[in-house]
Amino acid sequence: MPTPSMEDYIEQIYLLIENKGYARVSDIAEALSVHPSSVTKMVQKLDKDDYLVYEKYRGFVLTPKGKKIGKRLVYRHDLLEQFLRIIGVKEENIYRDVEGIEHHLSWDAIDRIGDLIQFFEKDKSRIIELQQLQNLNEENEENDF
Repeated sequence: MPTPSMEDYIEQIYLLIENKGYARVSDIAEALSVHPSSVTKMVQKLDKDDYLVYEKYRGFVLTPKGKKIGKRLVYRHDLLEQFLRIIGVKEENIYRDVEGIEHHLSWDAIDRIGDLIQFFEKDKSRIIELQQLQNLNEENEENDF
């Protein structure tokens, strides 16, 4: 299994290839706010571990194993964003919160969150009820102070 750092790189490489058709060291460095030399080191490690094929000065492509994991990592990220929106997390906190929790949840937990999202999406009135409960709790908190 890839480390959390490896996951971040695989996810970003997968997204870049999906969106642009390719991923360059400079693109990855910019997206992850790291130095290009760090990207090169990680790309070499991902090549060694069979997540991508890297040819110096020629670029790289994800292996089937890398694509499969990349797709799953993007799914996890999107699912957690969707979950946090449903439960009412403020938009400006969602990305940071997802980044903070995504590597610490088991795939079983991710699958259960997916089930919960399905439960809410199946009947939108459930989301409205949750929002009403949150509003009531916020009002009660304000009254307590």
